[in-house]
Amino acid sequence: MQTNIPEIVAEVRAEFERYERALNDNDVDVLDACFWNDPRVIRYSLMDNAYGFEAIHASRLARPRSDIRRELTQTVITTFGRDLATTNTEFQRLESGRRGRQTQTWVRMPEGWRVVSAHVSFMPTT
Repeated sequence: MQTNIPEIVAEVRAEFERYERALNDNDVDVLDACFWNDPRVIRYSLMDNAYGFEAIHASRLARPRSDIRRELTQTVITTFGRDLATTNTEFQRLESGRRGRQTQTWVRMPEGWRVVSAHVSFMPTT
């Protein structure tokens, strides 16, 4: 299996950046479109643990509207073959300065790249 095929990394990076723009803009339609629409998708977020697409969508609708914009650092994208990738990044919220991290697993589906598992957490405060 080949890792980090340049054109596959570019595809995943484009989808990852699309997701990040939507997250900063609170564009729920695009955020939903980035996730696998299936009861088996999982997203552990800062506010809750969502099992299944419907729960993830509901979580997005309930998301606070303040302190959502963030800046990324240490983003690592690793692809495995042509149909599986992981993205890992650290972030800092622009308003509060709070730091966190995010991990996503992306899979190429017939309709395009989709997140099938995600985990977001804050770093401990000192």
